[in-house]
Amino acid sequence: MLVCSVMADNPPDYELADRIALTRPAQVKAISHPLRTTILQLLHERAATVTELAVAVERPKSTVAHHVDVLTRNGLLQVVRTRKVRAIEERFYGRTARMFYVAVEPSTASKDLPGDFNDFEVAARESVKAFEQGKLWGFIRHARIAEHQASQFWERMAELVDEFDRMPRSGVTTYGFAIGIYPTDHPTLPTAE
Repeated sequence: MLVCSVMADNPPDYELADRIALTRPAQVKAISHPLRTTILQLLHERAATVTELAVAVERPKSTVAHHVDVLTRNGLLQVVRTRKVRAIEERFYGRTARMFYVAVEPSTASKDLPGDFNDFEVAARESVKAFEQGKLWGFIRHARIAEHQASQFWERMAELVDEFDRMPRSGVTTYGFAIGIYPTDHPTLPTAE
């Protein structure tokens, strides 16, 4: 059961479910495009019109309208309110959930399921300027742990991501927050004799 909750002083400014499972390949494909991911991230703060989103991402309104339509058709966005501006009804779009997670069962018969994009590649690109300005804070650690421990750790990280998403938007600087856990080929010491 999905629970709708919005804290009065926390983003966004409309009601939405906490989590929604993406169960169709088209939904996963919809979130696999970097511009659509950026649109979803912007809407964590507040509902916005296509015009506002186009200004924020510095893309043509027609391009943004197409991506908003893809997200809406796949149940990731919805119109949360409207207002009349002259003779035109302006639509404000919002996310349908704070967090989307993939619950699609991979099938060898279906080639429709796209691969996910690398969030760390995006973070690396975004963080270059902060690194050059001496404002990049980060850690990387390696540990030999069991897969179930990695899963448990991931659940705790997801809670931290949720806390970050719910923080009131009050500053003038937008901060990126990258977090993850992944298997590596990092060297290990041989077993002690």
